[in-house]
Amino acid sequence: MPATVSSWFSRLGKTIREFTVAQRTIAIIGIAVVVLGIAALTAWASKPSYTPLFSGLAAADANTIVEQLRTDGVPYELTNGGGTILVPEQNVYDQRLKAASAGLPSSSTGGYSLLDDMGVTSSEFQQSVTYKRALEGELANTIQALDGVKTASVRLAIPEETVFVSEKGEPTASVFVDTERTTLSADQVQAIVHLTSASIDGMKPENVAVIDAAGTVLSAVGVGATGSADKQASDYEERVRASVQTMLDRVVGPGNSSVVVAADMNYESAERVEETFTTPDGAPALNESTQTEDYTGSGGGAAGVLGPDNIAVPGNAAGDGTFTSESETKNNALNKVTETRAIPAGAINRQTVSVALDADAAGALNLANIEGLVTTAAGINADRGDEVTVELVPFNTAGAQEAAEALAAAQAAEEAARQAELIRTAIITAGIVLLVIIALLVYARWSRRQNREPVDLGELQDFQPEIEAPVDLQLPAPKPVIVPEPIPVVAPSTTALELTGPPELSDEQKDMNRKRAEIDALAAQEPDKTADFLRSLMDEKQNA
Repeated sequence: MPATVSSWFSRLGKTIREFTVAQRTIAIIGIAVVVLGIAALTAWASKPSYTPLFSGLAAADANTIVEQLRTDGVPYELTNGGGTILVPEQNVYDQRLKAASAGLPSSSTGGYSLLDDMGVTSSEFQQSVTYKRALEGELANTIQALDGVKTASVRLAIPEETVFVSEKGEPTASVFVDTERTTLSADQVQAIVHLTSASIDGMKPENVAVIDAAGTVLSAVGVGATGSADKQASDYEERVRASVQTMLDRVVGPGNSSVVVAADMNYESAERVEETFTTPDGAPALNESTQTEDYTGSGGGAAGVLGPDNIAVPGNAAGDGTFTSESETKNNALNKVTETRAIPAGAINRQTVSVALDADAAGALNLANIEGLVTTAAGINADRGDEVTVELVPFNTAGAQEAAEALAAAQAAEEAARQAELIRTAIITAGIVLLVIIALLVYARWSRRQNREPVDLGELQDFQPEIEAPVDLQLPAPKPVIVPEPIPVVAPSTTALELTGPPELSDEQKDMNRKRAEIDALAAQEPDKTADFLRSLMDEKQNA
């Protein structure tokens, strides 16, 4: 190891040994946090981005695909109860091609690809069933492409065509969807209904039923996507109540009125056919014929009687039998109008509106005016038997006070939680700032130690180590310690002088001796620090 690195490690170890217990604890915590952060960042950065390989898989297909991924050594993740397989983004297309070559997933709906497997010996029944399955598969695949739809299944009921039935039945469809969210929006349900009905010849949108995985009927046959009659009644009552309540809140103030709407809905659906015939004014006849007959014969003058085909038959032999007959036939044009009307369930038979006003807040109001406003806002039809009732009653304010107290308590709890969150954030911030300050203090202390000026030894190496300090120096008596062996100093190549006695020292040499004495005293008191200092000095000399 280079001398500089070794010296740096020795100084670092010496600095750490001088830490107090609190400083060591904080340093260990800081190092652990840094290491954990680096490990988490490395794990997050090295984790590949996963993309769905297949979704909505059956258990058998998922098992086969997972075995293929294990054989290829491709990492994977399973979600949605094992129905969705996630793989790294760079392996998606390769694994899809391999799965397709192996015929996976085998439980797919197929679509029009089912028609490719039909042979020439297929019966008419097999062709019809296969074609219907192909339509169902294509519709299911298309519906699954909608946002929020995880899986979809379509079943079609298409009546058979026959010449022995005068009236043809209407086709119907049922769609089952499994959604990723709670439920689908009304626009999405309408999209599914119209997509299915437009794909089948002769299918009406109201003949498509849509049901989700929770068993909720989103669209019913004969009703459409608007829901059942009960739901229509609830929606109508809520819509009327909201309109009346909004108006009364502006008149008597919020909380001073209560509105209840009850609607009697028709739960029966029917189909009505009407034919109307009218005669056009001034229109000529389609065809017209006139027949005239004249007869002359012997007999009396008595009138005869009418016989078959309006031919006069003599009443007696006394008549002469003469008569004249004329008939006219006209076929006039007629206007014929045939109207077929489907009456769905949900028609309003009767509705009632009940309004309660707070007597204290609406004591000066005219009830007749209020009743007129409510009648107009709710669309009351007197001929249908609708009724409106408006009464002034004292309101019970105990519930409002409890609600206000509960609201105040909730706001206080929310404020306390917000304050606790702020305090926790402040404590964490203060801890981080304190840790940074301690780290800066430690670094500053270490920097000051590194920036200390070394003791000026001058030309200490120019003298022989045998030279002893003069007796007249006033130095503190060193403690009895074991002094390390003196470091050998290379003497300069000079001519040795024979000294017959103690040489006379100059001022510079005396100053150097004094410094040597101070170093000896320092070595006697702190031998470890002195040895480290001399060792670093020797390393610097060697590097120079």
